[in-house]
This record gives sequence, structure tokens and C-alpha cells, in this order.
Amino acid sequence: MDNTKTARRRPTKELLGIAGIIGFLLVWEVIPTVGIVDARFLPPASEVVLALVRDFGLAAFWLAVAETMLAWLIGLVIAVLAAALLGFIIGSSAFLRKFTNSTVEFLRPIPSVALIPLAVLLFGVKMESSLMLIIYASFWQVFIQVLYGVADVDNVAMNTAKSYGLGQLARIRHVVFPTTLPYLMTGVRLAASVALILAITAELVIGSPGLGREIALAQSGGAIAGMYALVLATGLIGVLINLVMRFVERKTLSWHSSVRAEVIV
Repeated sequence: MDNTKTARRRPTKELLGIAGIIGFLLVWEVIPTVGIVDARFLPPASEVVLALVRDFGLAAFWLAVAETMLAWLIGLVIAVLAAALLGFIIGSSAFLRKFTNSTVEFLRPIPSVALIPLAVLLFGVKMESSLMLIIYASFWQVFIQVLYGVADVDNVAMNTAKSYGLGQLARIRHVVFPTTLPYLMTGVRLAASVALILAITAELVIGSPGLGREIALAQSGGAIAGMYALVLATGLIGVLINLVMRFVERKTLSWHSSVRAEVIV
């Protein structure tokens, strides 16, 4: 019975999502057509979609996508590895948590875009500038989640593991890591979206290679429909990344009660 209900609900949710997209595109089509907004500044949706379809056939477009995704991937991997390692080390020590608390609270609120002048000074307009911003912004998403996860470890479970003679590494593997993993995966999913935002922002502002720079070039060259088409492309990439990360999260946490409850509902 539950499986039947779930099967019925999923198509409905998907259909509503598709209907929402169609409705958005229709509203977009109407606004410049009736003159609410000048079509020179907001072309009809049909014109933008056609420009996007044309971009799909251009090698330059896919090269820009590859450059953006490469910066996204490298920055995300470095940020996740560094944040997970430091999060486990600092979170496992009461002394280190207190010692680093003020530093973390000082650095974490600094907007990544405020580091753009520093990135340009250090690396110019190369990919390294994008990586600096991506790593900085993504690092905190994962690091804070890992700290929360380590702090959520059950003291009873930890004491039980100690009473059975498990060493420090064994306790981390069998007690700390399973408790922290859901937090870690949440941080990775958030960091993946943040990394894409910073990759596009860095390319747009700094001019490093990628979709962001192509958007800026299209805008400065007066190719407004092409500019909106590239913006749509970044949105599609963001949706794809979110879907992939949610899939990985569900597979990784298939044993966790939150994921099983989500599947049942």
C-alpha cells in the first residue's frame, strides 16, 4: 500500500515541477511581448531558449562549461578534504574547540567576494583565483557541519566502545564517523552549490576562464539573448549538481533513518 501511494505521489510532484517551469517561461514570454519590460533588456523566453540551443552546438560553450566545472570540482574536493580532516581533529578535542572557537567565528562570516582583490593580487585572472574563493567559501560549509556531527556523538556509545577496549582510531571509525557522516554529507551538498556560485562569481568579476566570463563578454558585446542563455545554462548546471549530490547522499546514507523515512514518505 505504501509503495502504491509513493508511486502515485512521485509523478504528481514531477508534473507540478514541470508545470511550474512552463508557467515561468510563459510569464517570461509575455512580459517583454506586451511591453512591460523593454525586449532589448529582457528578450522573450523563446528567443533565449533558442540561443541556448544554439550554444549547445558550439565547442566554445562546452569549453567554458568544462573550465567552470574543473574549477568547481578541484575547489570542492580540496575544501571537503581539508574541512573534514580539520573538523574531525578539532571536534574530537575539547581544548582545540575552545582554542579555535574565536578564530573560526572571526573568519567564517567574511564574505568570499571580499577576498577577490587579494585573489587577483596573488594569482591574477587565472583559475587559481577562482579556486581560492571556492575553497574558502566551501570549506566552512563542511567544517561547521563536521564539528556539529562530532559534538553529536553519544557519550554512552563512546564509553561503551572504550569499555570494550576499542582504541582511538577504532572509536573514530565505528562510533564518531557513522554519527558524523550525515552531517558531513549535508555539508558536502551545501558546499557543492556554494562552490558553483563562487566559480561563476569569480569568472564574472575577475575574468578567469569559464561561463562567468562568457556571460560578462556577452553582456558587454550587446548579445543580451546570449547572455540570458548562458545564465540559464548555469541554472541547469546548478540543478544537475543538486540532483547528483542528493542521489549520492541517499546512496551513502541508505542505512540512516532520515533517508529511509524520506523514501517511505
